[in-house]
Amino acid sequence: MLTRLIVYFAYSLRASAHYGRTKQFFYNLLENPHSRLKTYFDVFMIGVVILSVLLLIYEAGKTPDTAILLIEQAIVALFIVEYLLRVWLYNDSHKIILDQYEKAEYLNIPFRLGVAVKLILAKKVEYMLTPLALIDLLAILPSYRALRLLRLFIIFRLFKLFRYFNSVQLFASVLSSKRFELYTLAIFLGFLIFIGSTGIYLFENPADGGNIQDLFDAFYWSIVTLSTVGYGDITPQTPGGRLITMALIFTGLGVISFFTSIIVSAFSDKMHVMRENRTYAELSRYDNFVIICGFGRVGQHIARQLEKEKQHFVVIDKQEANALKANQQGYLVIHNDASENDVLEHAGINKKATAILCTTGDDVTNVYITLTSRHLNTDIRIISRVNNPQNVKKFYQAGATSVIQPFEIAGMVAAEYVGQSVAFEAILGIIREEKPVVIETVPVHAGSFIENLKISEIDFEQRKLMLVGIISTNPVHLTHKSSYPIKNQHFYFNPTPYFEVQAGDLLVILGRRYGIDYFRNQIERSRLKIGRKT
Repeated sequence: MLTRLIVYFAYSLRASAHYGRTKQFFYNLLENPHSRLKTYFDVFMIGVVILSVLLLIYEAGKTPDTAILLIEQAIVALFIVEYLLRVWLYNDSHKIILDQYEKAEYLNIPFRLGVAVKLILAKKVEYMLTPLALIDLLAILPSYRALRLLRLFIIFRLFKLFRYFNSVQLFASVLSSKRFELYTLAIFLGFLIFIGSTGIYLFENPADGGNIQDLFDAFYWSIVTLSTVGYGDITPQTPGGRLITMALIFTGLGVISFFTSIIVSAFSDKMHVMRENRTYAELSRYDNFVIICGFGRVGQHIARQLEKEKQHFVVIDKQEANALKANQQGYLVIHNDASENDVLEHAGINKKATAILCTTGDDVTNVYITLTSRHLNTDIRIISRVNNPQNVKKFYQAGATSVIQPFEIAGMVAAEYVGQSVAFEAILGIIREEKPVVIETVPVHAGSFIENLKISEIDFEQRKLMLVGIISTNPVHLTHKSSYPIKNQHFYFNPTPYFEVQAGDLLVILGRRYGIDYFRNQIERSRLKIGRKT
């Protein structure tokens, strides 16, 4: 009967949406590194831990008053609840029960609840024996005043801070990556301490006129000498003791050098991880940002423009030289391959990224990045650079929103303004932002005064504006020359005077910003006036 109730309860938990949401909430609160809730909780717990330590220090040797006792009990209760929640989150006990039950049903053998319970307990014990779980447990012990010795574990409340600082956790992972070297060094160090303690006790014991009273003094002296600290409270008096001291000092220098080299090499290996963690933390604070894949000449220019417009962005480049250059310029950088799924996912392609720019100099790389990006996010805007015109169709098939051919665009401009040096200087001045002129797009609304007008009738010259081109999907314009395909649209560069503007077209206009804004407002007002008349 009890077994059936437990199995029924396990099925109920698996089917319960409320239980799933509750567990997800506590996971986001305690474990999820990308959750804002966890950030707030970590800051709160850091304050609680520091407060608890200060209270324990304050009441040392005093009789604590009622208020302090209540605060400490509340803190300990919080530690206990947090510990139990982490034990609960470590695994799903009901899944183990159902897995064992369904396996027994499939094999037509009796279901043994005891086996499932043992597996559950084994998982829980596995978590309890992890370093951070042991620290959590030991941090609770100083509250038991009946055992004053347990108050020595107050230090574990400070160790508990490790859980809430990502940088400290990274330091622990760095040390963990060098376990073999550190274990080897620890064994060697223990061997040296044992030899030094034994030797100094034999030469410097009281019977021989030395200062070493017992083996603990010998152990203490060996550690102090091997670390090259040398407090001087215990000094060797015999020639044998002095020889051992000199040997330990020279050996200690080697041990410290070896330990330093291990730590330095570990941090050198993990430095890119530390930089990426900083980048991810910075990106999580932005409401939106752009991903630039490739930091060559094109990527550098785009980054400068986005920086001037105060638009947040992150650079991804697998070439170390490019990543270093972006880092030196103060940009957020991820030194990795942007065509890898996990790299783009960590960069936030499914979160706050609004667009991804594929700007590497290799078409194959850009296609891979485009494919990966479209697979990960079906709605994100993807702008890809292409060098070979024959690959344009492939980019659109891969999922690019827009494809840019920088060399073809430069060729079109050169062909259009050949022999006109003044035009070239004007364009370069705009690109370099040496002149107070901008290029912007102005939409043609249905019912506005310029709808169905020819270019010659709009009189851009009188408005002190210059029409660079028109972007349109209207098939009526296909008879015109200088057409440049853009996915489902066409860009008509420097259209002829008899080009007739249609609703839905985008005018690419060159001029001063306030002139363009005034022209845009005229279009908008004329559309509204016509709408009110009708």
